[in-house]
Amino acid sequence: MRPDRPESTAPNPWWVALICGMASYIDAAAIVSSGTALVLYQHSIGITAGQIGILSASLTLSIAVGALTGGRLGDRYGRRRVFLSTMMMIVAGSILLVLAPGFAMLMAGMVLVGLGSGADLPVSLASISEAASDHNRGRLVGFSQILWFGGIIGANVFGIIAGGLGQLGGQVMFAHVGIVALVVLVARLSVPESTTWADADRERSSGTATIRASNTGLKDVLGKKVFLVPFLALIGFYTFTNIGANTGGQFGTYIGVNVVGISVQQQSLLGIVMLGVGMLGAMAFMKVVDTPLRMTFYAIGAVLLAGSYLIPVVFGFTLLPWIALSFFNAIGGAFAFEAIMKIWSQESFPTLLRSSIQGSVIGIARVIAAGVALITPALMTTPVLAYLLIAIIVAVGLVCGWAGFRHSRFDAFAEEARDASSLSPARPSADHPSAAHPSGASRAAALPTLSPSTPYAPTER
Repeated sequence: MRPDRPESTAPNPWWVALICGMASYIDAAAIVSSGTALVLYQHSIGITAGQIGILSASLTLSIAVGALTGGRLGDRYGRRRVFLSTMMMIVAGSILLVLAPGFAMLMAGMVLVGLGSGADLPVSLASISEAASDHNRGRLVGFSQILWFGGIIGANVFGIIAGGLGQLGGQVMFAHVGIVALVVLVARLSVPESTTWADADRERSSGTATIRASNTGLKDVLGKKVFLVPFLALIGFYTFTNIGANTGGQFGTYIGVNVVGISVQQQSLLGIVMLGVGMLGAMAFMKVVDTPLRMTFYAIGAVLLAGSYLIPVVFGFTLLPWIALSFFNAIGGAFAFEAIMKIWSQESFPTLLRSSIQGSVIGIARVIAAGVALITPALMTTPVLAYLLIAIIVAVGLVCGWAGFRHSRFDAFAEEARDASSLSPARPSADHPSAAHPSGASRAAALPTLSPSTPYAPTER
């Protein structure tokens, strides 16, 4: 926050976390709703299994493209402009999905919803982290994961209610996504532009060589180890773990009905119960994320997450192993999946890279997941082999996360705060870490010598 800005003008950080964190709710609800609604449309408006795969892949690919473009636009033009525009796109896409008489309009709706939700994710999460303080940033960003679980639960609730209504049931599920997006759009009108972004943009425009104003593009990531290592680790971690999550989210109903042999309603009920377990895990994650126990819980979660996919491989695709998979997957994912990715992304990069990097990570992961979604229905003819491959892929991703962040001490927010204090009229004392770099230019010049393993004690969180 700028020193000359009255404290009373700042929005409540928890309000920002709720309203902006609904991006995660909508993302999850759109993916899960499409998986169930398209199964319902399959028997009502006549779309084929192959078209379901194409539509699912289109949603995932559109989320990827949206994340890549939205993240960059958010860093260049501001958080608020982007997160309002994205909600409008999701509302428009949901209307098309509700009214669609066939494949063509369904495709158009999927693309709009995917582009909007993908573009919204990195910008909204950056808004949350920039509204937070060092004492609650992890909890506030982690809270978005509670909302992510909420989106899955909401979609499954409507699956239970409307799962036997055919085409009308699918329309109800897509309408749920659109109505939530409309409510969020109205609520976001009360959220101002991020002060952190506005200050960084002003420094960039004036040529002030602070860390956040001097690191704005891909060349700054590729040329500096302090940014390159976490960037590569995030890509490996989220790309591979997301393949497992995307398979469960988009094809959980398909696999439950066609492989395990349960009904749509039973699958939706199972999802709600186990996601309740996941929400409890996410709450526990919020308790430990800002403490030295973060990586310990990550390791435990990683073992549970990767191991969960092996349960039906060993015990068969029947009801009890399917329940066990869901249970351990929910607990493991709370500590070693998307929530920790969001926090690593916020902490590891300065303001004018933050949204772009997370958008790139999400985009790359979703492109790969879209390719996998194209062949997933065919792979489920041999489900044991498919889930064995998923377990191996997810384990590789989890190793990437461990290798990239277990020794990390760099905190972009703390570094930017030191820059801000060096630019203020009250200069830091000689023993302050910023005193050796009295100007922003020298701070920026020193930055490439840092690495994620550099001993560095970030501000207490």
